[in-house]
Amino acid sequence: MSIVIMDCLMKLRPIDKDRYRKHYRIVFAAIVIGLTVISLACSTLLISWLGSANDTHFTLNLAGFVIAVLLVAYSVYRFRDHPFMDEVVYVWNLKKQLNRIYRKQHKIEPLIEDNNLDAMVIMHYMYQGSKQLYELDDNTITLDDLAIKARHLDTKIKEQGLKLTTDDYHSALLARF
Repeated sequence: MSIVIMDCLMKLRPIDKDRYRKHYRIVFAAIVIGLTVISLACSTLLISWLGSANDTHFTLNLAGFVIAVLLVAYSVYRFRDHPFMDEVVYVWNLKKQLNRIYRKQHKIEPLIEDNNLDAMVIMHYMYQGSKQLYELDDNTITLDDLAIKARHLDTKIKEQGLKLTTDDYHSALLARF
């Protein structure tokens, strides 16, 4: 399934917090170590091949870093479908989807008061996705504010006699705002 299709079908699902955090730490450490080792190795090789004693080697060091970024990015992209990466990729995609909503939130939230169904679906997804994300990252400071907004939205949904789930959301709804 391509990334574009996956993005449109971003559904919330339960995630094992301990497994996610363990895998995230390992992936993050691997990225940092990979960037460090590859950039140092590439920079050293480039300097030995192309450098001279009088140069600052800034451009060669930068080229080594760029090569490292490209190799690590390719590796992450290549292994994103591996079962080990499942929770990490899910959270990355969730954050990306929530960020898209957040950028349009100032246009969407006022429409809830006008009982706009699309706005309610989007914000319901955002509140539930944000709650899951905050709980996975132990960001309990903002959970209370989020709960207040979610309760207000739930009240509006009940007043309209609607039954919304996060599965009602798809990213194409955002194009309307």
